[in-house]
Amino acid sequence: MNEATGATEPLHALPGDFTAQLAAERTRLLYQGSLLPTLLMLLVGMLCTWLSWLPGNHLLVSAWLIWLMALIALRVILMAAFDSALPPDQASPRWMRRFLVGACASGLTLGVAAIALTPQDNFIQQAWIFGLLGAAALSASIAYAVSINAFLAFVLPCLGPPIVYLLAFGGLHERGWGWLGLMLLVSLCLVAWQVHRLIRRGLLRRFQNQALIESLQQEQVAISRLNQELAIEMERRSQAQAQLHQAHATLEQRVEERSRALDSAHQALSKSEARLAMALEASELGLWDWNLRTDEVHHTHLQSLFGLAEDTSARVLEHLKPRMHPDDLPVLRRALVSHMKGRTDAYRVEYRVRHSDGRWLWIEDRGRAVEREANGRVIRMLGTRRDISARREQEEQQQLAASVFGAISEGIAILGPDFHLQALNQAFTRITGYTATDCKGLPFHDWPCSHDTRRHWPQIEQAMATRGSWQGEVVEARATGELYPQWLQLSVVRDDKGQTRKVIAFVSDLSSRRASEERLYYLTNHDELTGLGNRSLFRQRLYEAIQGLRQGGRSLALLHIDLDRFKLLNDSFGHDQADEVLRQMAKRISAALPEANTIARLGADEFVVLFDAYSHLSSLIRVTTRLLAKLRAPLLLDGREVTLGASIGISLFPDNTRDLNELMSQAELAMQAAKRLGGDNLQFYTESLQADAHQRLQLEHQLRKALNEGQLDVHYQPKVRLSDSRIVGVEALVRWHHPERGLLLPGAFIDIAETTGQVVAIGEFVLRQACRQLCTWAGEGITDVTVAVNLSSQQLRQGNLVSLVRQALAEHGVSAKLLELELTESQWLENIDAVRATFEQLRAMGVKVSIDDFGTGYSSLSYLKRLPVDYVKIDRSFIMELGNARQDAAITQAIIDLAHALKLEVVAEGVETAEQRDILAQQGCDQVQGYLYGRPVPAQALGLHL
Repeated sequence: MNEATGATEPLHALPGDFTAQLAAERTRLLYQGSLLPTLLMLLVGMLCTWLSWLPGNHLLVSAWLIWLMALIALRVILMAAFDSALPPDQASPRWMRRFLVGACASGLTLGVAAIALTPQDNFIQQAWIFGLLGAAALSASIAYAVSINAFLAFVLPCLGPPIVYLLAFGGLHERGWGWLGLMLLVSLCLVAWQVHRLIRRGLLRRFQNQALIESLQQEQVAISRLNQELAIEMERRSQAQAQLHQAHATLEQRVEERSRALDSAHQALSKSEARLAMALEASELGLWDWNLRTDEVHHTHLQSLFGLAEDTSARVLEHLKPRMHPDDLPVLRRALVSHMKGRTDAYRVEYRVRHSDGRWLWIEDRGRAVEREANGRVIRMLGTRRDISARREQEEQQQLAASVFGAISEGIAILGPDFHLQALNQAFTRITGYTATDCKGLPFHDWPCSHDTRRHWPQIEQAMATRGSWQGEVVEARATGELYPQWLQLSVVRDDKGQTRKVIAFVSDLSSRRASEERLYYLTNHDELTGLGNRSLFRQRLYEAIQGLRQGGRSLALLHIDLDRFKLLNDSFGHDQADEVLRQMAKRISAALPEANTIARLGADEFVVLFDAYSHLSSLIRVTTRLLAKLRAPLLLDGREVTLGASIGISLFPDNTRDLNELMSQAELAMQAAKRLGGDNLQFYTESLQADAHQRLQLEHQLRKALNEGQLDVHYQPKVRLSDSRIVGVEALVRWHHPERGLLLPGAFIDIAETTGQVVAIGEFVLRQACRQLCTWAGEGITDVTVAVNLSSQQLRQGNLVSLVRQALAEHGVSAKLLELELTESQWLENIDAVRATFEQLRAMGVKVSIDDFGTGYSSLSYLKRLPVDYVKIDRSFIMELGNARQDAAITQAIIDLAHALKLEVVAEGVETAEQRDILAQQGCDQVQGYLYGRPVPAQALGLHL
């Protein structure tokens, strides 16, 4: 889209992926938006039928109404089929073709009604019918404007035939209606065209943003690598710059010192040979005279050169040979032998000698044979030796500087005082694309790579004159024409008199740094895994949105989304698959809420959405319900389908609060309420939720005291065997004697105990109380009544359940066959293998195991076959309507037959009427439990001794 003009690029100019996504999104929006027009068309059809129900017109109106009902039913079925299809299937073109056929049929149906059902002589009825049909046409046309083809497929069959008929065959009055219909048709076309442009523009922008996010994620690794390389290169540049400055300073100093020494020596030699000793002294040369016949050597400056005493001059060779560097000794021998044999005019060699103080010195040894025998044998040589360690060090520094100058990654140009080029390294050419030939003969600011520098040159000259340096960022062009950010640094090198000797220009390419900074900014404000905004960006957007809403007076909804059972998925499939789930869920949220202000991931499996594109609460509920349906769609992980729901909490601004932090806390509180209701639902924040939260917190604190102060008690509800109506067992149910609220049932505090982990201690308390009661009944002679104790999933996860049961039975001397443990069906999935192992150990002890609330969980029948259990308890939800609903009777019969086929006994919970008992007895149920036989009461009120 061209932002300056607001124009939209043509469809054929879009990338292939965008075209396919745009078509699929249009189809989805058409189906989602067609429900309301379809229902409106049904309402209009009913009203038109009522208005047209006149004598003599019944058959026509009835036929038209039947056709309308059938058409609407087909369209609703089509919408349901599309909504249940998977997202890849929804992108198929056949859905668009089916929709176009349905839209054409709907429009034609309304058009026929306008011609056939409108009376000729009743203006009021004409106005009613034309107005109703026009309203239906207007609603559907606007809803179908997301696709021009869908709009035309509906509006032309709807308005075209009535307009033509009224204009061609109607009277004066009817032609007026025809002209009105024509104006309506033209107006609808203009409005639909504008709506279509706006929707298409928004979809394109969203797809482009998604593509940009994916592209940025792909470049993350490259950016990280470039950051590392940039840091290394900057470190190298700093080291090389320091070495270069040091080498340059040392070089200048050595050259000046050497020049002064040579000048002094030349002046002394030119004056008089008599001053040779002074010249040698000034030049620090050691003069040697070697008599090869006697092997004696006379040498000066032994102390300064080698650290030897002057009296060792005659025996200097004995002292020097051990001090010479082993690698240099063969070189000295070759040079000396070559001169003695007359191959060279002079003897000259450089070698290393260890000084008496331990230092290695470089010595330059020069000499010449001055006397030879008749056969050419050398008998005397004269020469000089001098310490050239400083010069060798200077040469090494020069070589090092040259290596650094050529190898450094930063571009360096050495300029004269007039800013003309003297030297250029390879990095400068690599960065700018220009060579020394391109820049030769021109001042620095006139080089082809210094266009932006030329603009700043007056400020640069002033800074160089006052401070001797200038540095700053400029935007230059490479030889290829590419613009890039450049860091330019100019430094003046002065001599001892303060005169400019050279100017050093350092050039750095900042392109990678700028890209790294932009990437760092993106990562600072976005979640790396999903590409959504992070907590920091969310809080910033929330603050901006609230500030804008305070001025504009509109409303804002904050949605706090938490995935249900995500931790179980993470433990089952691993972190990599869990991360993939989070990415897919983030895409689903973005796709389901394209009009959202901001979508962010707070961390783990929590997301938040700022949503202000709603007109009233019903539209917000509809959008959120659609989001839940999208999140509930199955995912494919490792070849298996996984279904996750979500809990959504909603807080409204300014209805609930005007404070940013309170708005976030309220949405989270509403989300937790949705979690407590079983998940996969949405909850709005209300003041009662805040009160419930405070009450839950207070109850949590009081429950901890109740465990320590003995406020908990156990009541027992009888279980009756249907064959002889005897009490064969009881279920142990915990009760809380609250000091202020009286007797509390488990529903008031077990959920809090589960959340805080106190349910483990409560479960242990009930188990021990049940065993103590069994011991009491055994003392009274009651030895055939079992006690059932409910287990929690946390007790199973503790891993010590078997040892706890064994200890409780042993403490009270109770037979294990009198104890029954109940596990709800929904707890199997957490760890089926561990549950099975635990049940096998309990049954080996003699303890009976039952499955509570059977039929209400998420289990598979294969789990029932694998688990070693004794009883199956039918949930009370199937018993409540047993006498009134045939479906419940069929379900209970199926459960009983299934359990008996697996050699299990069946217990029915919640039996309150004799009719329910009789039906269960006819179906073969073994035991029943409910208010028909007694409510949960203390053990002494149970009456078992009777």
